[in-house]
Amino acid sequence: MAKKRVLSGMRPTGRLHLGHLVGALENWVKLQEQYECFYMIADWHGLMSEYTDPSQLSELIRDNVVDWISSGIDPEKSTIFIQSQVPEHAELHLLLSMIIPLGWLERCPTYKEQLRELSAKDVNTYAFLGYPVLQTADILLYKAEAVPVGEDQLPHLELAREIVRRFTHLYRKDVFLEPEPILTKTPRLLGIDNRKMSKSYDNFIALSDEPGVVAEKTQRMITDPKRIKLSDPGHPEVCNVYSYYEVFKKESLDEVSDWCRNAKLGCTECKKNLAEVLNEGLKGIQTKRKELLKDTGTIDSIVKEGNEKAAQIAKATFSQAREAVGL
Repeated sequence: MAKKRVLSGMRPTGRLHLGHLVGALENWVKLQEQYECFYMIADWHGLMSEYTDPSQLSELIRDNVVDWISSGIDPEKSTIFIQSQVPEHAELHLLLSMIIPLGWLERCPTYKEQLRELSAKDVNTYAFLGYPVLQTADILLYKAEAVPVGEDQLPHLELAREIVRRFTHLYRKDVFLEPEPILTKTPRLLGIDNRKMSKSYDNFIALSDEPGVVAEKTQRMITDPKRIKLSDPGHPEVCNVYSYYEVFKKESLDEVSDWCRNAKLGCTECKKNLAEVLNEGLKGIQTKRKELLKDTGTIDSIVKEGNEKAAQIAKATFSQAREAVGL
């Protein structure tokens, strides 16, 4: 039996961090064993927020691909490609935009949230309002049967399903599939400043950070605000450092909790231990990164092959869409 097809992607707007690792990449690695996976560098989406200064975009594209492969994405099992290198993404986006009522986009629950999160950038643009339509085009081009999403992203996927139904109703052609969600429960790590981990806030530990940088950033993490003196008992449930142990060193939780609640170890020492845990966890990824970066030609070949495979499928789908609307 043929595997079901999955599509997912990331915007290349910065270096990848621990949030990407536990929130997406580890799940992607598992999915590639069960599904035919297409993983996309979503550079058109990235340009929507970085259009005033896209100078780092090409460098970040390669850097993100290196992180993906170093984290376990296998080019032999998954197709890695760049969105803008397949022109049908932009073309299908344009075609779909002609049939989408504005109200569908204006009611998107994450639109205003994204405007707030990216308040330092001018993203009050035509393209940014319509980014869910481009997301839909991304999915539909590959006739992806499933998309890995968190619960907060379900409205985006339901919009994609509505767009499929509208297209089918208007043109009486079953060109596209209605994608189903693969609901993923992932740990939600806060940034080192207790805010949402974000490239915009520069409050993250990157997968490529050297051990000394990881140690320095870990020391800046905010701990239990009520634990002022070493002798004060702590409250692990409100400590961001403890939440990292919950993700990266579950087997040590009882010990870490004991350190904190019974004031056996100070926060500085606890963060030093956490840095060692994080650096040990990143060692394999960083070793693989260094190997890959010695031969960038291999990375270019992987992406070129992925682009060609993606383009072949996208062309066939878009041809069907053009025919359906009479072009």
